[in-house]
Amino acid sequence: MTAQPGPDGRLRCPWALASADYLAYHDDEWGRTVRGDAALFERLSLEGFQAGLSWITILRKRPAFREAFRGFDPEAVAGFGDVEIAQLMANPGIIRNRAKIQATVNNAKALLSLPRGESLADLLELHRPQPGPAPRTSEDIPASTPESHKLSRELRARGFRFVGPVTAYAMMQATGYVNDHLAACALRGDG
Repeated sequence: MTAQPGPDGRLRCPWALASADYLAYHDDEWGRTVRGDAALFERLSLEGFQAGLSWITILRKRPAFREAFRGFDPEAVAGFGDVEIAQLMANPGIIRNRAKIQATVNNAKALLSLPRGESLADLLELHRPQPGPAPRTSEDIPASTPESHKLSRELRARGFRFVGPVTAYAMMQATGYVNDHLAACALRGDG
């Protein structure tokens, strides 16, 4: 599917027109550069929670996720124990999947265990693909790439979980390490 006109007449990636939440996410966040380990940790965590679900579910639950995971402060989340995990499992505002909750706590610990001077942004940058031609249709956008497979392996080697190649690629897209706005999308050059 090619870029489609939005409510203002500007062309957008077609998925962005499925709801007002998607449109706001597409226009204000998706594909824009994200900096800082806490912000990147949030995106990685949310992409992990999204696995097997629709992204709209995550977008609508994001405020509850932010509250439950203390703003995705890696140090705070790394300190979660059995009591906090039980509270998260009882929280109807988030996705109550024990494996994903435990992976998020584990990933906070893995992030804090990176060698001094190394960051999640560094790992993403090391696996940033070379820019290629802009995708013209939704079908031109892959679910994963060789670079996202390498990033996934790198993250897993460093102790991260729920970071498969599709999740890694979705994070790269969401945080501006890949620009997958369609060629005709009005936001293509805004990243």
